[in-house]
Amino acid sequence: MINRERLVAEFIELVQVDSESGREGRMAELLKQKLQDLGFEVCIDDAAPKAGSETGNIIARLRGNAEAPSLLFCAHMDTVAPGCGIRPIVENGVIRSAGDTILGSDDKAGIAAIIEAVRAVRENDISHGDLELVFTVCEEVGLAGAKALDFSRLTARMGFILDSDGPPGSIINRGPSHDRITAEVLGRAAHAGINPEDGVNAIQVAARAIAGMQLGRIDEETTANIGVVSGGAATNIVPDKVTLKGETRSLREEKRSKQTRAICEALEKAARDSGAKVRINVESEYPAMHVPEDAAVVQLARKAALDIGLMPQVKSTGGGSDTHIFNGNGIAAVNLGIAMKKVHTTDEYIAVDDLTRNAEYVLAIIRAATTGVSGRPS
Repeated sequence: MINRERLVAEFIELVQVDSESGREGRMAELLKQKLQDLGFEVCIDDAAPKAGSETGNIIARLRGNAEAPSLLFCAHMDTVAPGCGIRPIVENGVIRSAGDTILGSDDKAGIAAIIEAVRAVRENDISHGDLELVFTVCEEVGLAGAKALDFSRLTARMGFILDSDGPPGSIINRGPSHDRITAEVLGRAAHAGINPEDGVNAIQVAARAIAGMQLGRIDEETTANIGVVSGGAATNIVPDKVTLKGETRSLREEKRSKQTRAICEALEKAARDSGAKVRINVESEYPAMHVPEDAAVVQLARKAALDIGLMPQVKSTGGGSDTHIFNGNGIAAVNLGIAMKKVHTTDEYIAVDDLTRNAEYVLAIIRAATTGVSGRPS
């Protein structure tokens, strides 16, 4: 039922529409028209100013023709840079970029799979409950579109986000909470050759703080990182300010909180010991999410995978996605692996076979929902 050639052509069309984060306007208008042509009721919400985009999120609904649960499918419209002027190449069953940009399979492979699946539903008069589609903006810059989404417009209580690595059949039911940490270490400037003893070197203070931190893989559930250090003006000036940016993540809220606190304490101690000051800002990017394996949404995803010969794998991830925000707003959602490879790099690619399986999987989920599935209500 999935039209492989049409799917590939549509994916190639989508990736050639520039849509770096904040600049998704053309993509939103294109998708709005495609969905209206398929019979969806479509709106673009008012998330644009909050998310920092030129457009809002797309919310679309297709009324059901059978008694079945309402299902939500989601992917994001934005890409990371360099994502303008993408030239896709299909070669030996693989789609990649020409090499000077990303490909944009993150997450246009998800969008293409969803659209092709609902086309198959319409063309073959397949029984289905209400279908709700959400295509978000600014996912790549802190899930901003999903955070600004008007959830009162949604009725589905089960959701499937197509935005993870791993082969089709991967079901991500657990992900970490995430703190973003920004710190300014304030020392004292002085001439580095004449009176360095009168200065307090902010870079040195920051280095001492970092040396006292536990970073990287803390345990099987927790990570921490300092990813940006910037400061200083000239080699002959004792630097009086340096900025650090980092993060902590954990599948358990208490572990993430403990790790964040340890980083802050290391900064405060280094500043105190050196006569410097430090200003620290901690922002919660998103909460942890955990959908039990016996929940209906997980069981539906497992059944659909088996129905089409995929091997379902329920697992956790160390990354974040719109899935966290949907769960935080009362929609039991899982993230599905769509086999995009080397994302966020100019070596990004996706296999045509995997692109096809993604669409087949979405269609299988829609069909499985009409036959019922055991599991704890979501």
